[in-house]
Amino acid sequence: MLSITSQYLARYRRLTDDRSDILLPVTGAQRRFQLVRSLDPSGRPDVVPMFFAFPHGTVDPERLRAAASRLAARHTALRSRPAVIRGTPVLRVADPDVVVTRPDLVPGESPADALRRALDSWDAQGPPLRLFLVHDAERAEDILAVALDHAVCDGRSLARIVDELGAAYSEEPAASHAAPGETAAELAAYQDAVLRQLAAEERADTPEAAAYWADRLSALHAHAPAPRPARVPEGARPSGAAQARLPAHDGGVSFPGLLDACRSAARELYGPGSGRAVPLGYPWGGRPPGAEPVVGCFLNTLVFPADTDTDTDTDTGTDTGTGRGPGPEATADAWWDDLDRADVPFDAVVAAVRATGSGWTGGLDGLLTVDDDSRRPPLVLAGVEGREVHVDGRPVRGPFAVSVTQGAEIRLRMVWDRAVLDDETAHRAFDALTHALRPSDHTLQ
Repeated sequence: MLSITSQYLARYRRLTDDRSDILLPVTGAQRRFQLVRSLDPSGRPDVVPMFFAFPHGTVDPERLRAAASRLAARHTALRSRPAVIRGTPVLRVADPDVVVTRPDLVPGESPADALRRALDSWDAQGPPLRLFLVHDAERAEDILAVALDHAVCDGRSLARIVDELGAAYSEEPAASHAAPGETAAELAAYQDAVLRQLAAEERADTPEAAAYWADRLSALHAHAPAPRPARVPEGARPSGAAQARLPAHDGGVSFPGLLDACRSAARELYGPGSGRAVPLGYPWGGRPPGAEPVVGCFLNTLVFPADTDTDTDTDTGTDTGTGRGPGPEATADAWWDDLDRADVPFDAVVAAVRATGSGWTGGLDGLLTVDDDSRRPPLVLAGVEGREVHVDGRPVRGPFAVSVTQGAEIRLRMVWDRAVLDDETAHRAFDALTHALRPSDHTLQ
């Protein structure tokens, strides 16, 4: 029987045999985002915004538009629209179409409110890269939001986008059009990278790997508790947020240590001893060997079954006897085994688990992302460095998400869906997360 990746490639080739427009295949990571969007009742895509505050008057909107247009013309993914044609997910290559939108504040609205409103009205059929600029009169600042459809970018792309947007801004606006040869070369490099990635996914998607993931995720339940809108406090934003800064402890914390800390948070959210394994997703991977470092979406989403029992180690099937559940060492052993099958695309993993009769449909109760602040250049426009800020309160896709930035210190952020989790419970979970990380002296792997 053909693997999911093999079936997808066969459908893609049949689809493009007799077409004159440019349709590109999508990676397994992109298929996941398109699947999530198709299952959303509103068709809402996953959007990745970055927010930067500049002194008022620093940003020239026309110069910014020209810089972003050049960036989109240069990178195939930033001028392509995700689409599903005859049941086949693809990217449709189009001309760059970037505008700088300047939302007006309605009476009683803050700059953050205006940005939330602009992002909430995201048209899924529009361009994948969009810019929003709002004036904050109280702070004498302008807040710039650089927002992207997640189906065309991953974490490794964001740093390059920020760096190149600043470089393009320093060029003359008249030079905002990329040379045809430059655009064609990048298109070829992008298509080559995607085909290499699909070849790696095709090799990884074996019956043995499917059996591994089916067994590994057998304890997953059918996603989070049903949303209860009545629990959202009147007048509150759709999501809550908490953050903390911790000492780096000799360079950071290991990834298994972070997974184990998220397990502690899940235990607070869902209760110990429930026999529940919480599906926690995290991005992992990179560009395939031999591929150019193109902008795009290549990081696969792996699933970690975070058990909520206090004494049973679902990674090894043994009783820990600690009252706390498995620790980083046991988590690490299972995690390394997971990484040996990290190229199996997400939809193939879900299919393997469902074939066992599981009710899990691929929904994630939690998401963990990890960043290294040395790899995140600031956005510099005309020699002025923007201060990265957060705009909280936006809708979140799952019950909770944790982001970790490692550097001279560890910066933790957790957001949660107030329609699923009340603030008091979420704050207890965040406290458990930070407590689990404070004594850590592991190095980030």
